[in-house]
Amino acid sequence: MPPPRRRRTSWRVLAVFALLAVAFVFLLAEGLGSSLNYFDTVNQAFAHRHMLGTQTFRLEGTVVPGTIHATSAGSDFNICQGPHVVHVANTGSPPDLFQPRIPVVVVGHFTSETSSNFVSNTIMVKHSATYTAQYPNRVKVTSAGPVC
Repeated sequence: MPPPRRRRTSWRVLAVFALLAVAFVFLLAEGLGSSLNYFDTVNQAFAHRHMLGTQTFRLEGTVVPGTIHATSAGSDFNICQGPHVVHVANTGSPPDLFQPRIPVVVVGHFTSETSSNFVSNTIMVKHSATYTAQYPNRVKVTSAGPVC
């Protein structure tokens, strides 16, 4: 009877499965990490603007009436929260529900660590009452408009 063969292939298969499992976990963690991209309010962004620098993040505020102006690249407008106001230069078309006195989230970055100018490429509009119910201490909207 011939001597038993070593099972080298089983170790190779096990190593391949282990590598695939590690790759799967890595991709899952990366995917979930990028989907959990929260936003800062205008007040939060001002409080730690030096840490944000010019990195891209999501910024929430209320559109200030009378500040929306169409540009060749998109639109310019101001958003506020409390005493803080940020000038937003957005490229692209704003969504249909975009208007004064509504909470929005813009994706972009400050032009410098000390500037209140924000360059954006995306505007997301609040469009349901559930947002206010879930985040009562965020943007406050009254029937007369935003509290800024």
